[in-house]
Amino acid sequence: MSAGKRIGDAPKKRRERSLRMKIDRGDWTRGERAVFASLGTPEKIQRFLNRLAYDPAAGTASPRRVLRERKANCFEGALLAAAAFRFHGRPPLLVDMRSWNDDDHVLAVFRHNGAWGCVAKSNYTVLRFREPVYRTIRELMMSFFDVFFNPIGQKTLRQYSVPFDLRQFDDKNWMTTPDDVSWIGDALDRARHYRVMTPAQLRDLHLTDPTLVKAGLLGANPSGLFKPK
Repeated sequence: MSAGKRIGDAPKKRRERSLRMKIDRGDWTRGERAVFASLGTPEKIQRFLNRLAYDPAAGTASPRRVLRERKANCFEGALLAAAAFRFHGRPPLLVDMRSWNDDDHVLAVFRHNGAWGCVAKSNYTVLRFREPVYRTIRELMMSFFDVFFNPIGQKTLRQYSVPFDLRQFDDKNWMTTPDDVSWIGDALDRARHYRVMTPAQLRDLHLTDPTLVKAGLLGANPSGLFKPK
């Protein structure tokens, strides 16, 4: 009987795997699939994000809209990267980076050989790709600390979230909907966050070197920059 059960279960498991693969690969057009097929590594995804125009407009477009409009802010870029990860078999994970006197930032994170890395769309050159060499999410986040600054050089990173799995929103078609998906950001904001430093460390922070600020803003879209108080 146990053998019969295994035989009977096999078609069901194949159907489940087929359905899972269909969901993971997304309901994409032929052209969209061709784009995603070309983004088989995190490095290729990052280069694709770098070529997109930085979009300072309010709202959040789905990955499908980003592909069609060829522009993105940091959150939209992270969503597109997560969709590309998923297309190639990685989980679509985001990490939120909360700031003070600055815009927040969102990364699409991945694991390789047991270590964490990320890709990201940013108006700053220094807030993008990280090689998968970080043992923990906190290590990855702290690699951004000294280069997470606003236009006047204040170091602004304050908290980061746990990895946030976008598969929980499959029933809302987050990858392909034509509608605004800012509600994903609201859900991400409710995820658990951790502080990056103590109050004493916060009081002792120094301004970023002006040369590094200048390098970080190389090629930035001025209309998309936060105006610090």
